[in-house]
Amino acid sequence: MGGSRIESSSGAGVPAALSPKPKSYMNRSDMLAAATERRASWDIAIIGGGATGLGIAVDAASRKFKTVLLEQHDFAKGTSSRSTKLIHGGVRYLQQGNVGLVLEALRERGLLTQNAPHLVGHLSFIVPNYTWWEAPFYGVGLKIYDLLAGRLGLGPSQHLSRDETLRRIPTLEPEGLHGGIIYYDGQFDDARLAITLAQTAAGLGATLLNYAPVVALVKRQGLVRGVVVRDTETGREFELSARVVINATGVFADGLRKFDEPEAEPLLSPSQGVHLVLPKSFLPGDSAIMVPKTDDGRVLFAIPWHDRALIGTTDTPVAQVGLEPRPLPEEIEFLLTHAARYLSKDPKREDVLSTFAGLRPLRKIGGASDTASVPRDHSVLVSKSGLVTVVGGKWTTYRKMGEDAVNQAAMVGGLEERPCGTGQLRLHGWWQPTGPWNHLQCFGADAEAVQSLARGRRELAEPLHPKLPYTGAEVVWAARHEMARALEDVLSRRTRMLLLDARASLEAAPLAAKLLAGELGRGEEWQHAQLESYRQLVSQYVLG
Repeated sequence: MGGSRIESSSGAGVPAALSPKPKSYMNRSDMLAAATERRASWDIAIIGGGATGLGIAVDAASRKFKTVLLEQHDFAKGTSSRSTKLIHGGVRYLQQGNVGLVLEALRERGLLTQNAPHLVGHLSFIVPNYTWWEAPFYGVGLKIYDLLAGRLGLGPSQHLSRDETLRRIPTLEPEGLHGGIIYYDGQFDDARLAITLAQTAAGLGATLLNYAPVVALVKRQGLVRGVVVRDTETGREFELSARVVINATGVFADGLRKFDEPEAEPLLSPSQGVHLVLPKSFLPGDSAIMVPKTDDGRVLFAIPWHDRALIGTTDTPVAQVGLEPRPLPEEIEFLLTHAARYLSKDPKREDVLSTFAGLRPLRKIGGASDTASVPRDHSVLVSKSGLVTVVGGKWTTYRKMGEDAVNQAAMVGGLEERPCGTGQLRLHGWWQPTGPWNHLQCFGADAEAVQSLARGRRELAEPLHPKLPYTGAEVVWAARHEMARALEDVLSRRTRMLLLDARASLEAAPLAAKLLAGELGRGEEWQHAQLESYRQLVSQYVLG
């Protein structure tokens, strides 16, 4: 990832004093029992286990509200595991004149680097200058960006000579290059942050369930006072009462609102962002490339991430939303064409290790068709029956979204007024990394415990695939402590194998399925079904 570091693959230097309490680990059977056996009403029921819902759960639980969260699939299955992997203020929002959003995002970026340094690191970005006016034009804008960040800034922007620009990014297209501007932002692993938020909420007393879709809202005297939930593993349905229900389902928010108000007008204008993953040779340094404006006005990033190069993103309006959005051919071509303009080695389709798409839950703004210009602010709305809905927003501001949502929900539910303290709340596994980057850094203070699983078990100590660093121990850990229930959960979100090299992840799948089955008490038939399902999934992440 970015500039964060962990000492070594052995986990040396992780102090026992920072090890999380056992209750911070998550077990689905325990969570299901806690949800179904509670007879009293919950204070807050949250629907949606992505960035928004998990942020709300952490905030609500930290205020000692009785909190339950319900996710239809797996945590961060949708948009929240498919981002550009940036915790940033948003340079382009400044260009749009949305100073308020930039200020908020820069503050949240600073807080998150303090509260989760094992997950969020500093990353240098270089804006290459190919015309004489780009240096002064973008230089002024980035100086304003520095000033807005204030004491939470990550480093001052500055002009680079042509030679220094090429030294930092040796694969940058040299023809016509005048120099560059360097600035700093944050980088993270989105799915791992989601799991960390779930563990943080659990450690604070929240109950969280994945694979538990809400199939109906419960109303009493015209007010939403609970939900009907289906456990997809057993097919059983059960009812949970709550003083207030929060709709934090992202791109699915309008669909859930129909449960409350069948005639409700849509609030969202979703768009799709597509990314390509290339070998590190296309971007061998530690700096990212940021192109502020492509032919159609989009921003283009080329980012070093987990020893790969991540190219993105597109911004395409979509009419339908789903859990597995698919990249459009024109989006793939757009990214390949523009990457070729700025890289000395032109990427081809056969170079792409994986491609993935994510949907943005953008607020509907009149009849606007240009989703790239739609604000990324969030809004909290309350229906006549008291359903609280959160729309818009982005990963960087998840904490503020949670604060605003809980403030509103407490008023709607008549809950005791309690202050928010998440601005200074260290997340699960907090650890200040040092030394060379290692993928186990994402576990923070849990890294030593993860590795201890492999002692004496060779099949857990060795990588699942020679092209990727993940081991069998991480599969076992995911099943025991992170509520991984399916092969996809492990290979896509607990590890990032699917995104980093889709074909390699498929080759590693049989061993991962066997280990997961052993932990979940599943048989060979389950393994075969999981492998077939995963093969079909991988076909959507590779280019033919």
